[in-house]
Amino acid sequence: MKRAIWILWPSFLVGAIANALFYTVFDPLDLHTYWQAVPASRTAAYTLGFFAFWAIGACSSAFTCFLQRTSDEVNRRCPLEARERPLGCPKRES
Repeated sequence: MKRAIWILWPSFLVGAIANALFYTVFDPLDLHTYWQAVPASRTAAYTLGFFAFWAIGACSSAFTCFLQRTSDEVNRRCPLEARERPLGCPKRES
């Protein structure tokens, strides 16, 4: 739960700030995809933009949390049961 808060709260703030800055410069009704206007209202564009920026921020925060793990945290956990570990593994059951 603590890591979820570390990831989602900063990314929420980044998403809100990025959304405000992006739509300060660009009008949602002027945005085009492949030479066609985006078929959405301003409110829908603001909402989709916010969630997109929030997702990008969440990915960045999650990657930062992933990189903060110590070598002990990385090497301590083994996804295999003790009897399924390869020969030579010190934590394998005899």
